Amino acid sequence: MANDRGSKRTLPSGSARKQGFDGMWENVKTVVYAVLIAIAIRTVAFEPFNIPSGSMVPTLLVGDYLFVSKYSYGYSRYSLPGSPPLFSGRILRRSPERGDVAVFRHPSNTDTDYIKRIVGLPGDRIQVQRGILYINDEAVKRRRIEDFVETDRFGKRRLQPQFEETLPNGVTFHVLDMVRDGALDNTSVYTVPPGYFFAMGDNRDNSLDSRAVNVGYVPEENLVGRAEIIFFSTDGHARFWEFWNWPVATRYARILQGIS
Repeated sequence: MANDRGSKRTLPSGSARKQGFDGMWENVKTVVYAVLIAIAIRTVAFEPFNIPSGSMVPTLLVGDYLFVSKYSYGYSRYSLPGSPPLFSGRILRRSPERGDVAVFRHPSNTDTDYIKRIVGLPGDRIQVQRGILYINDEAVKRRRIEDFVETDRFGKRRLQPQFEETLPNGVTFHVLDMVRDGALDNTSVYTVPPGYFFAMGDNRDNSLDSRAVNVGYVPEENLVGRAEIIFFSTDGHARFWEFWNWPVATRYARILQGIS
């Protein structure tokens, strides 16, 4: 009986190269499929955003990371990566509801994403008088609640006047009104045109929104989606490479918090 101990099986060099090529091609296909799936999810389902400014405090804080549902209002060119001008208007159109926290492209600078609360629908008359929001000549219900505690990155705490507002459709949320008779606390009457919406930040004295001339009404086509849930939040104490500080900087109580 032949003894094959120590013997080696040698494959033809062409077969080895083919196996190596096949393995590499499978890896490439896996990566391509993963990228295509990610793009599809980002386009038709959810897109992540982070909050860089305080215009939506107390609802959203600087350092919040959230998912925005792309399907909530249907799809426009701004739903697609790179916003290619493939079509105009919206496909599978759905209108925002009053009180939605929505992401949209800036009306005059469509490279910039904004996030605000929709308070005015097409045909509405919107006005702010002494800090009170009026919708169709009726003052929005508002009551004083406990101060909002704002903590900066250096740990300094400040108390900010906080109010609970209830829109005509029953949506309730909190706003800050830090300055009495501030620059945007008294406005003329805005009549929202067809196909547009009126958006305001919850941090009323620190928000560049539809009350400002360089923002104005939000075209329906510019809507990107509705903010749904916070999936991560950091207070800014840790830089991205300071992984040892991540546990301290993370706002655990805000993780998986719904947005309303």
